[in-house]
Amino acid sequence: MTSATTKEPGPVSGYPKFVTSTSDDTTRSWATRSRSILSSQIRVISNAYVKLVPLDLEYHLPTFFRLSQLCPELYAHTPWGPWNSVAELRAEFLDTEPTHDLSFTNPESFAFAIIDKTRRASDADPDGEVAGTISFTHISLTDLSTEIGFVIILPPYQRSHVASNAIGLALEYALEMPENGGLGLRRIHWKTSTENTASRRLAERLRFDMVGTTPWHMRYVQGKRRSKIGNGKEIPPGSDPEDLWRDTVNYSLAWDRWEGFARERTAQMMIKRS
Repeated sequence: MTSATTKEPGPVSGYPKFVTSTSDDTTRSWATRSRSILSSQIRVISNAYVKLVPLDLEYHLPTFFRLSQLCPELYAHTPWGPWNSVAELRAEFLDTEPTHDLSFTNPESFAFAIIDKTRRASDADPDGEVAGTISFTHISLTDLSTEIGFVIILPPYQRSHVASNAIGLALEYALEMPENGGLGLRRIHWKTSTENTASRRLAERLRFDMVGTTPWHMRYVQGKRRSKIGNGKEIPPGSDPEDLWRDTVNYSLAWDRWEGFARERTAQMMIKRS
């Protein structure tokens, strides 16, 4: 994959150097499909350990499906998955409903594949192996905000440098100003189930601020059959007995909190895990 342009931003205190770049091969693959309002600004984001590259349905999804299909617990706290085939998974991203968080037609979303650069080159990427996914969702250019969502770290890459570096890169890219290589957004949201202890702990370690809880926020249709974890409450009257419901904890990380201390804390987490 040949880099067409490369920009190395000025140093950010404590961070492993990160690079944003565009590539003819990558751009041809996703630019014609994604309708994200960030499409023209999105770049490949990388440091020495991890790379975030626009998700490619042909190169990345087969590996992602193969490594996730036997682990339905990966999706226990999400409205999506598990999927029965790679074709079924691909259909989620090709869904024509523009409000579907995973759909390439959704102007408020953008999906990345996470590449572990400490591994050998693979069929999916010349710089390493597919280790998971991460997305920007509910993007607002008016409010200069987005949510980090669909964070799935595949089993072979869990409890390693992958999660801390992937999320750290996403935060840095979103919140740093354009002159430093970032998008210049001013607020990041993180939403997770009240029952997802690992996700809540991670948000708090990253110095996100908990701003409240939304009860009965999300219905998992046929959630019991799909191995979902609900809120532990008795389901509302009239509900399908196979459904489950999720209460959601809402976190926020704004630019002032980021520049004040969260940036440095994130840097420490990235270095510690690398």
